[in-house]
Amino acid sequence: MPVTTARIGPFFQDRPVLKNPFLEDALLRGYLRRHLPEQVRREDSFSDLCEFGERVASEVDGWGRECEATPPRLVHFDPWGRRVDHIVTSPAWRRMKDLSAQEGLVALGYERPFGEWSRVYQMSKLYLYSPSSGLYTCPLAMTDGAAKVIQSLGVSWPVDEAFNRLTTRHPGHFWTSGQWMTERRGGSDVASGTETVAIPQQDGSYKLHGFKWFTSATDADMTLTLARVQDRHGATTPGSRGLSLFYAEVSRDQDGRLKGIEVQRLKDKLGTRQMPTAELLLDGLQLSDEGRGVASIANMLTVTRIHNSVSAIAAMRRVVQLARDYATHRTAFGKLLKDHPLHMQTLARMEVETRAAFLLVMDVCRLLGREETGVATQLDTLLLRLLTPVVKLYTGKQAVAVVSEGLESFGGQGYIEDTGLPGLLRDAQVLSIWEGTTNILSLDVLRCVARSSGMVLEAYFTHTKSLLTGASSVSSLAPAVKAVGSALSRLGELVQAAGARPPSYLELAARDLSYSLARTYMGALLIDHASWKGASPADTYAALRWCEQDLCPLVTNEARGWYNPSTPPLDAALVYDRPTQD
Repeated sequence: MPVTTARIGPFFQDRPVLKNPFLEDALLRGYLRRHLPEQVRREDSFSDLCEFGERVASEVDGWGRECEATPPRLVHFDPWGRRVDHIVTSPAWRRMKDLSAQEGLVALGYERPFGEWSRVYQMSKLYLYSPSSGLYTCPLAMTDGAAKVIQSLGVSWPVDEAFNRLTTRHPGHFWTSGQWMTERRGGSDVASGTETVAIPQQDGSYKLHGFKWFTSATDADMTLTLARVQDRHGATTPGSRGLSLFYAEVSRDQDGRLKGIEVQRLKDKLGTRQMPTAELLLDGLQLSDEGRGVASIANMLTVTRIHNSVSAIAAMRRVVQLARDYATHRTAFGKLLKDHPLHMQTLARMEVETRAAFLLVMDVCRLLGREETGVATQLDTLLLRLLTPVVKLYTGKQAVAVVSEGLESFGGQGYIEDTGLPGLLRDAQVLSIWEGTTNILSLDVLRCVARSSGMVLEAYFTHTKSLLTGASSVSSLAPAVKAVGSALSRLGELVQAAGARPPSYLELAARDLSYSLARTYMGALLIDHASWKGASPADTYAALRWCEQDLCPLVTNEARGWYNPSTPPLDAALVYDRPTQD
């Protein structure tokens, strides 16, 4: 056949279709039907989520793809040579900002239209939005965190205007906040890593001088940042005692130049390319308020870590939804993928992980809502403190694994950039890194236990046991109830014995302890959800499947001697093994 008449053939594979994510999510709808008060359900909350889900699928997802295709770029100079350091973002990125204000994606947490359930409702909307947001959920997380800090310290001058802008529904008035903490020495260890100084001025204000190595959402309207206050002799106090948290507005002079800031470069990242992240030189950035103690960051971290977890479960749910749809119209070896039992087994395992993660995240959102509305019990408060680092570290790891598995379900197309699928995996990788890596958060769990004299663990065991009570008469859930009960018993015994061990033992066990807390609690939540009168057979099956795994790796690995004093030098010798000389 002559080349000029060659044909490519008639077959073209149908793409996976993103349908309304609210209507497609049986677990989300069931959870809200079960937990939201009847009055809240009557107030058109479901119709709002349904309409928003339809807009996400039909319109917003396209904006997110535009943000990915048109990442931010840095223009250092204007045409006449003046330094302007202008970060140019796509029109879609700017539309995301307007949408976020209109839909109340931050405001809902402060308007609290549904009382203690307002945080659950807010995070449900963010859960629908996140995978299509072009990463705009990242500046929203920091905006919510900044608003939380300002509220906790007292909404007064000069930050009252900022708080109103961060929490408004009016697009023209809405501000986002950045978070400028990380310097060259690293991010998590801010006590020793912060070198930026705040120099007092005669009028009572401060000027900041220093270098911020990693600033997220650099196009924000304001920021919270850390610095050390210099005394009149130019000296600073080392460690966390010398750190202060400052509020600063990002502004330009009449010539368009940033005031007190130079943008050195934008970061070239693995994922989250849609969002501008930059290195900044602070050279006289004006601050109008005295710094607050670094302890002020705690409230912000609670909020941003919960946002991180919401993004994790949203990524898992999105890849499962797309893979599920694709399996209904992709044929291989003579039948649809959905008719291959092994393929369905793989998707079912992804679904179980997603369901367990969803229930854990929403439970932490519930606890936050109770605390913010003043109805939290002491048990609620203790649980929130313990579960915040646990939910962030565990769902971050889950998201990477589930999304990676999900890409496999599309075969080679899962590896092709213009399908939009690889971006899900690249963006998921940040979830286990930002706001504390897995090891850092595991150590935070230990600090939480120590600072509360073990009370957080007492609250954990009490509440987890209570979640099992509703299933006591449900015979189909008996194997799951037995598995969680056994895990709780073994975990409690080991935790009690660990109190007499040296600190090195606890540090080695920290990661497995966090995993055990997460898996056991998730099992209890799945059982509890499968026990309510509106539960489906799928809810029961998910609980049974989850509880078949090793719920308590802490006990398993302790029996193997992983936390013995002899282990660290053996680990180091293995990592740094060198070839012997011939």
